[in-house]
Amino acid sequence: MNSAILQLLVLAGIAIFLVLRLRSVLGTREGFEKPQAPTAPAGPDPRRDFEVIDGGPDLDITDHVLAGSDAAEALAAMKKAEPGFGVSDFLGGARGAYEMILMGFERGEIEELKPFLADDVYQTFAEVVAAREEQGLKIEAEFIGVRELSLVDANFDEATATGEITVKYIGELSSVVKNAEGEIVEGSDRAVKKQKDVWTYARKMGTGDPNWQLIATDE
Repeated sequence: MNSAILQLLVLAGIAIFLVLRLRSVLGTREGFEKPQAPTAPAGPDPRRDFEVIDGGPDLDITDHVLAGSDAAEALAAMKKAEPGFGVSDFLGGARGAYEMILMGFERGEIEELKPFLADDVYQTFAEVVAAREEQGLKIEAEFIGVRELSLVDANFDEATATGEITVKYIGELSSVVKNAEGEIVEGSDRAVKKQKDVWTYARKMGTGDPNWQLIATDE
């Protein structure tokens, strides 16, 4: 087999891998839900609780927060309240939710985001969008990707079984603000800017509704 054919086969394999990865990411945009848990093998899963039988930590937790921290204890409590909950699964959904919510807000298309936003967050977004429309302004934005994502805090209210998880994002996007005449008044469609956000999501664990809601935004 000559080198040219070999190179084509390698490139084809890489292309197939990238397509499959892209499809897995885009799949999270239909809803901020935890993925369906795979069928478990017979017998208990030693990683299901925060402390496993041999005393070691749950890597699904300690891969994201410091072992023994308040956040780690909160995540462990969430897992006990809802055995199917996974921290890594949550962060995968949070990555897709960030693009969906951010771009919906930038484009003024927030009605379909209502199930994923707390009432006060939705109201704030709606007021900003309405103010832009009154001024005849329109934002055209393109999402480039999430450069960094990290879990920065977690809390669990045992009385209400409500979990809260705070995530820090550094995203990249290009955006311009245009007036009613279509003239650019701010930004550049050629420049890529970094967008830093700290968002807090909440959900009552152990219920039939798998969707987390965005309850707070910060920078």
